[in-house]
Amino acid sequence: MPGYVAVAPRPVDTFRILFVCTGNVCRSPIAERLTRHELRARLDGSLAGRILVESAGTWGHEGAPMEAHAATVLGEYGVDSGGFVGRELLDEHVVGADLVLTATLDHRAQVISMGHAAGLRTFTLKEFTRLVRRIDPSTLPDARSGAQVAERARALVRAAAALRGWLLASSPESDEVDDPYGAPIGMFRNCGEEIFDALDPVVTALTGVGR
Repeated sequence: MPGYVAVAPRPVDTFRILFVCTGNVCRSPIAERLTRHELRARLDGSLAGRILVESAGTWGHEGAPMEAHAATVLGEYGVDSGGFVGRELLDEHVVGADLVLTATLDHRAQVISMGHAAGLRTFTLKEFTRLVRRIDPSTLPDARSGAQVAERARALVRAAAALRGWLLASSPESDEVDDPYGAPIGMFRNCGEEIFDALDPVVTALTGVGR
């Protein structure tokens, strides 16, 4: 059947996050590696492994290394950038993701236009952060009471999707992370700080563990 993508059913005890930007060499790799680092810092190894984190680009530089300034910024956060390889966004990446977090509204629109019922699980990173801040963590399944990490994460996505139409951004630009590609290192540091600040409440909400 044309356009059909066969994907194995999602394991109920795992949760997959996909970060998306344009080239998959700057913003989404920074977000991917920072998220992995923060998950490992807050959860023990077995639980951290339940949340899988990947990235891709709508015009992804397939097989390319991370941009050098992006790698430098990650190093300044104590995060390993080694072994990264850029990817072009494919249908199977979207199909397999439980949560897609994009750099801009245009990236979000491109992911949703691919279909696969992606609308309710695709947000810009800063949009998702804004919504997550308004969710009462006591309404989410608590791992300390026996809930799975993936169960809590899926409940968080559902709650954020339910709030989206009620909590609007002050401006469209406030939900976006600008592209630093080709800019000096200072712009990459600003970008890294912006991403880090947006990720902190998200990882806290996903795991129930603060920094």
